[in-house]
Amino acid sequence: MVNWLFVFYRRQSYHFFRLCNAKPTATIILNVIMIIFKRIADIQKWLQIGKPGKATVGFVPTMGALHEGHLSLLQQSKKQADISIVSIFINPAQFDNKSDLEKYPSPVAKDIKLLEENGCDILFLPSENEIYPDEKSKQKHYELGNLEIVLEGKFRSGHFQGVCLVVERLLTIITPDFLFLGRKDFQQCLVIKRLISLIKFETDVVVCPIIREQSGLAMSSRNQRLNEEQREIAPELFRALKEIKENRDHNQFSILRKNAIKKLEHKGFKIDYLELAKEKDLQTVSEFIPGQKLVILIAAFLQNVRLIDNMILSEY
Repeated sequence: MVNWLFVFYRRQSYHFFRLCNAKPTATIILNVIMIIFKRIADIQKWLQIGKPGKATVGFVPTMGALHEGHLSLLQQSKKQADISIVSIFINPAQFDNKSDLEKYPSPVAKDIKLLEENGCDILFLPSENEIYPDEKSKQKHYELGNLEIVLEGKFRSGHFQGVCLVVERLLTIITPDFLFLGRKDFQQCLVIKRLISLIKFETDVVVCPIIREQSGLAMSSRNQRLNEEQREIAPELFRALKEIKENRDHNQFSILRKNAIKKLEHKGFKIDYLELAKEKDLQTVSEFIPGQKLVILIAAFLQNVRLIDNMILSEY
């Protein structure tokens, strides 16, 4: 019987396993070290020849600046899949504001350490040229219907086209069995489900709960840009949603909405939207509808930091 033998070597800042004389199991390889790939050709080669034949792949796409919300997606992947892959790529195609892109945090070394400590098997860390090798690769258009023109779509022109562009590219590269998304980006989850339907891609989308700080503030990479004073104020978004939910049987949404906006503006928020919508397609409604699954969604600026949150009424 041939013993396991691994040759570790570095080439162009990524780690690669050369498998010698045997087909190793996922457990033996992936508990040794997190593998980092920067090139598409290399991660695809590993998935073709290094991955055990029947091993399932879970995938968590991120833009880095990782927090407990991202790590909860990784942990869910580790529960459901044999191999867990995380990508870090700050996607320029989904930023409608160049200044916002430039300010987006990018603590790569810290992110790598977090992923290693939390049992990530593979990190895909591509450059922009890997994802978008030419202008043609940035020009595809997706028919997203109403999802593209309401709420986030209304306030961030072209944002979801950019999201679809990069997600299709990543899915094509990695071909995961499971795709793990966070419910904080509620509208984005629906958009990605629509994308997968449009491109007829076979992967199961797993939407995981919002992870909140002790204050109730939804965890987000953008929270890193909040100063101490703003961190004291930011949880008011969650409190506003919770208050609307708790009082929905006693007041009309229009009244609760007006009161919430007034309170938030007094705290220093600039509201983009605070809306009630049908959970399945985000068709906005003016009042609570008995028997309907509804969600409240909010987006607001706290000085120069834009925060979003949501609350599904049937779950609280």
